[in-house]
Amino acid sequence: MSDEGRLIAGRYRLAEQVGQGGMGTVWVAEDEVLGRRVALKQLHTQPQLSSDELDTLYERTRREARSAARVTHPNVIVVHDVVDDDGRPCIVMEYVTGSTLGDLLQGGTAVPPGEAARIGLGMIAALRAAHTAGVLHRDVKPGNVLLGAEDRVVLTDFGIAMTVGASTLTKTGEMVGSIDYMAPERIRGQQPGPASDLWSLGATLYQAVEGRPPFRRDTAVETAYAIAVDPLEPMKQAGPLEPLIETLLSKSPDERPSAEQTERALRAVRAGETTAALPTASGPGSTSRLGTESGSAGRPGTASGHVPEGRSGDGPSSGSGPGPADGDRRGGRGKLRGGPGAVAVAAATVVALAAGTVFYVMTQHGRPDAARAHGERTAAKLSSAPSPVPAGYRLVRDKQLGVAFPVPDGWKVSSRTAEEVVCIDPTGLIRLAIGTVSPAGANPVYHFKDIEANTKVNYPTSYRRLRMQETTFRGRPAAVWEFTFHGRARPFRAIDLGFGRDGGQEYDIYLSAPEAKWDTYRPAFDVVRDGFRTTAG
Repeated sequence: MSDEGRLIAGRYRLAEQVGQGGMGTVWVAEDEVLGRRVALKQLHTQPQLSSDELDTLYERTRREARSAARVTHPNVIVVHDVVDDDGRPCIVMEYVTGSTLGDLLQGGTAVPPGEAARIGLGMIAALRAAHTAGVLHRDVKPGNVLLGAEDRVVLTDFGIAMTVGASTLTKTGEMVGSIDYMAPERIRGQQPGPASDLWSLGATLYQAVEGRPPFRRDTAVETAYAIAVDPLEPMKQAGPLEPLIETLLSKSPDERPSAEQTERALRAVRAGETTAALPTASGPGSTSRLGTESGSAGRPGTASGHVPEGRSGDGPSSGSGPGPADGDRRGGRGKLRGGPGAVAVAAATVVALAAGTVFYVMTQHGRPDAARAHGERTAAKLSSAPSPVPAGYRLVRDKQLGVAFPVPDGWKVSSRTAEEVVCIDPTGLIRLAIGTVSPAGANPVYHFKDIEANTKVNYPTSYRRLRMQETTFRGRPAAVWEFTFHGRARPFRAIDLGFGRDGGQEYDIYLSAPEAKWDTYRPAFDVVRDGFRTTAG
C-alpha cells in the first residue's frame, strides 16, 4: 500500500484501500478542498498494453464518469470529479459506507425473496433512471451493487456503460463485462439494449435467492454457451420471485418485461403479494400469473385436442387435453417459414459466436486450453448416446412411433395412438407422454406457441407460462416449454421438450404432475429425456 497517504491532483489524499479488481483499485480518500470523504477509482499500470490499447482503456474510464454523471438518482453513484494521476484518469465518487451485494453472496449465501425484491427495487430504479438518460450500464452484477446505510441500494461502476447511439470501444470479437451476467444477445455479438441490462438484473436476482449465478459452468466458454442456448434450471428458493426472474432471463429481449413492469412485480413481492402483479411482456412471449379452477390435467395439444367433459376428479385423461381443435394436432405447422436446416445453422452460429468471442477474451489471459477443452466436451455432449436405464425404471418400446424410453416401475401405458404413447403413475395424477409431429417445423418453439395459443383459450384464467426457450438436444434444434394450469381440483405443473431429427419428424417428451408434488416427480422427466432413444433406423 505504498500509495497510502499520497495526494492525487493536489486535492485528494488516499486514506484506505477498500476494493481491488483486475483493472483498478478503489480508495477512500479525503477531499482536502471540501473536507469530505470520497471514493477514488485509480487505474492500475498496464505495461502489457500498447499505447492504442491504453488510450482505449483510459477513454473507457472517462466514459464511465461521463455516463454516470448523466444520471442523477439516489440509487446511482454520484460522480464528483475526473482527474489525472501520472497520465491515468481517476474517477472521484461519493463514498457509500457498507458492502456490496457480491460480498453478501460470497460462498453461496442466499437471501430471502423479500430481501432480494428490496434490493431489486433499488437496482431497477437506477436502471430506469439510466435508460431514461440514454445510458446502458452493461455490467450489472452483484459486485456493482452497494448496500449502504439505512437500506440504501446504489448501482455503481459504469465503467463499460455506453450512451445509446455512441460508438463502441471494443474490437471485433471482443466482449467486455462479467460473463455470468451477460445477456444472450451480447453473447451472440448483437447490439445490447435496455433489455440486456434487465437480463443482468434477472441473473443477479437469481444468484441472490439461489446462491449461484444461473448459468455458471466450469469455464467462461461453457458459461457463455449455456447462456446462449441452455434452458434455465428450475429455482428452488425463489418463491414468489420465480416467475419474474424466469421472464427476465428469457433468451429473446422481446420476451422480457419492461423496467416499469419489473418494478411493479418487485413491489408486489416486497409487499407480500404472491398471486398478482407479475409482468406481462409487450412482446410475443408475454407471461401472467393466473389462478382459477378449470379443465383437466391432460396434455395441451394432444391428438384429440379437446377438453374432456363429464369426468370426475382432475387427473389426466387418456389422450385428451386443452389444445387445438379436434384433429388439428399440428397447429398450423404448414405456415412456418424455413426448415430444420435453417434453425440448425442459426444454432451453430450462436455456438460459434459464444465460443469465439469468449475464446478471444480467454486467450488474452493465456487460457486457450479451456476453449479447446470446451469444444471437445461440447462435441461429446451433443452427440451423446442415450443413458442406461437406471434402477427403478424399465424400458417401454413403441413400435408404431419407433421409440423407446424409461419409465418408473409401477407406471403403466394408458393409451397408444399413431402420434402418442401415454403412461401414468398408480395415482393417475402423473402423466408422461411421448409424441411425434410430422413434418417437423423449423423449430419446436413454433409448435409450442401454436399449442399455447389454444391452451390459453381452454385455460383462460389459470394458464401461466413459466418459460419457453429455444435450445438444443443431442445436437438438434429443440425447445423447452414449462407452464402451470389448474385442474378441476388442484394446480398442475408441466414441462415439454420438443426436438427434431433428420427425417423431418419432431419428438415431444411431456410430463405433468400436481404442482405440490413437482419436486418429487420432476426428476423422472430428466431420466426419460436422457434415456430416450429411437428404435427405427
